[in-house]
Amino acid sequence: MGQILSGFRILDLTRMLAGPYATMLLADLGAEVIKVEPPEGDPIRSMGPPFEPDGRSAYFMAINRNKRSVVLDLHREPERRRFLRLAATADAVIDNFRAGVMERLRLTHADLCRVRPGIVTCSITAFGSDGPYRDLPAFDLILQAMGGGMSITGEPGGPPVRAGIPIGDLAGGMMAATALCAALLHRQRTGEGEHIDLSLLDVQVSLLTYVAQYHLTDGRVPGPVGSAHPSVVPYGAFPTADGWIVVAVFGERFWPPLCRVLGLEQLIERYPDNRSRHADRERVTAAIAERLRTRTTDEWTRELWAAGVPSGPVNTVDRVLRDPQVRHRGMLAQDGHRRLLGNPIKTGAPDTFSPAPDLGADNARYLGEEG
Repeated sequence: MGQILSGFRILDLTRMLAGPYATMLLADLGAEVIKVEPPEGDPIRSMGPPFEPDGRSAYFMAINRNKRSVVLDLHREPERRRFLRLAATADAVIDNFRAGVMERLRLTHADLCRVRPGIVTCSITAFGSDGPYRDLPAFDLILQAMGGGMSITGEPGGPPVRAGIPIGDLAGGMMAATALCAALLHRQRTGEGEHIDLSLLDVQVSLLTYVAQYHLTDGRVPGPVGSAHPSVVPYGAFPTADGWIVVAVFGERFWPPLCRVLGLEQLIERYPDNRSRHADRERVTAAIAERLRTRTTDEWTRELWAAGVPSGPVNTVDRVLRDPQVRHRGMLAQDGHRRLLGNPIKTGAPDTFSPAPDLGADNARYLGEEG
């Protein structure tokens, strides 16, 4: 991705996952991200196992690359003043403290504007800066649950299931990075700074998209459908002779080639459109499942891909990281010391990665002799 955000300095007061993921995205785009940590450091520095041979947390290393680290105890007035001097050189400040903490530290948007007019600030909180839940603590699991996602995840009749990746935190991080970039663009055009009040619960609700619109349209309360789709048939994961495969007939042109590959030509005319397949969902999916069990995932994948049917294997993480397309796109990279995930945003410029910084590694650079 190169240095598309080169020249922007961002002070990162975040810890745990949502905030550090947001600032890593910005650092990957070339922004100068200075991670401002308390003397004990970001709690994720000790998260594990697993740990690397030198004792570093794999979790921390995964979301803090391409950043700098300075140590400041913002509860101490001399350290707070040093932070303000650093803020006077910054374009943005992002935090994910609980609501009210920045006010107690006297580091609100208004406070920071006094030392850096036009600065952009972003506060990531669980529930936002106002409302009845403002002061409640929450982690990814709680956000997935309260945001509705868990109620529609899992198999019908089973318990609610959280997404395997922490979508509550990661989606919040992506939204924060997007909002911050938009605010910086606005500042470039107008000279005006912005404060972004980003609630992780708000983000989860926004991700309900068409699922919520279905409820607003027909009044039905959605429930879990496993890997299936509430409107589209066939769409989901099916067992094969040695694993699992997914098939997604999202559009009528994919139905005839799927039936031909599976040797189920009789279904083409019997169920000519999604409406007829949806009305007889169980029979259609049972017929497809019966055929897919007869051969391996790789065998079916090759034939379905050759026929242009949207499909693919359900890969385990190790297989993903060996996948030729993933490798070709540079999604397995190096920071000089270890393998890590690459940057999905491609512009043609080469990606470079530096490892997550040691605690306070850049005090001298940014705080001078006082550091």
